[in-house]
Amino acid sequence: MFDFHTHFIPNHVLTWLQDHKKTVHAKWEKKLPDKHKFLTVNGKWGFELKPAFYDLTLYKQESVDVGVTHSVLSPIPQLFMYDFSPEITTEVSQIYNSSLAEIVGNSPDRFSALGTLPLTAPEKAATILNEAMNQGLKGAIIGPGLGEKLLSDNFFTPLFEEANRLKAILFIHPLLSTDPRIKSRKMPNLIGVPWETTVTATDIILSGLIDKYPDIKIVFAHGGGFLPYQLGRMDKGYGQWKDVSSNLSAAPSEYAKRFWYDTVLWNSNSLDLLIKTVGKDKVVPGSDFPFDLSVWPPEVNSEKGSQTLLGLINMNF
Repeated sequence: MFDFHTHFIPNHVLTWLQDHKKTVHAKWEKKLPDKHKFLTVNGKWGFELKPAFYDLTLYKQESVDVGVTHSVLSPIPQLFMYDFSPEITTEVSQIYNSSLAEIVGNSPDRFSALGTLPLTAPEKAATILNEAMNQGLKGAIIGPGLGEKLLSDNFFTPLFEEANRLKAILFIHPLLSTDPRIKSRKMPNLIGVPWETTVTATDIILSGLIDKYPDIKIVFAHGGGFLPYQLGRMDKGYGQWKDVSSNLSAAPSEYAKRFWYDTVLWNSNSLDLLIKTVGKDKVVPGSDFPFDLSVWPPEVNSEKGSQTLLGLINMNF
C-alpha cells in the first residue's frame, strides 16, 4: 500500500526551531494532560506534536502496522514559514529538504519526499526547487498562494517556469482560512482548508495556467476540496460567460482531469464522486498522517491509483 500524503519533521528542523524560537515565535505547550505538547509557530495553527511526526522509527512502525509499504514525506504546512523574511524561509527550506533527502537516501524503497520552498521569493524558490530535486526529492509541497496573490499571479512565474522545466510534482496543500466568519469551532480547518484548495484549483483552471506549464504534475490535497462537486456550475459558466472561457480550450471539467487528487476524504460517496469525475488513474492514496484529521490507513481506491502513485514518484509519465 502506498501513501502520497504524509508529513514528517526531521530532527534538524526541530533543532532549528529551538535555536530560533524567539525569531519565529515557536512555542511548545502542554495544553491537555492526555496529549503531547502542542507546537505553535507565530501564533498560528497549533497542533499536537505527536512523536510520529519526528520519530522515524515510530513513523515506520505505525506505517508497517497498517500495511503502508511506501510513503511520500512532505513538510508540514505550519512550517512553510511564509510569514517571515525570504532569508528565514530559505534557510528552513534548505534544512528541511536536505534532511528529507537524507532519509530518502537511506531508505529509497521505503520513502520518497517533497521539499518546501520560500514561496515569498519565487526566483529563490525556483533555485531551491532545483536544489531539492538534485538531492533526490520529487518536487515540492506549496501553499495555495500568498494573501490575495493566487498561484496564477505573474509574481510566481519564475517558480512555475522552473517547475515546468524540471517536470516537478507540485503538491498544493491549503493553509487555514482566515475568513473571520468561520474563526470558531474548528471551522477554519473543517471547511476553511478545503475551501482554500477549491479557490486555488479554480484559479489554476480558469487562468489557463496548466496550458502554459503542461509538464508540472499538480496534485491537490483533500480530494481537491469542493472542486469536484461544483464542476457542473463551472462548466455552465464556461458556456455562458466569455470571462470564464477566454483562457480555456475546453470545459473546466476537462481540465480537472489533468490534475491528481489524494483520497483524504473520509467518505466513500465523496471518493466515488471524485473517481467518476476525474478517473481512477488521477486519484492517489493519501492519509494526512500523523495529523488528527487523517485517513489511517489511507484509502486505496484501486490498483490503478497505486500505479499512478508509483508513476508520480518515479516521474514515469
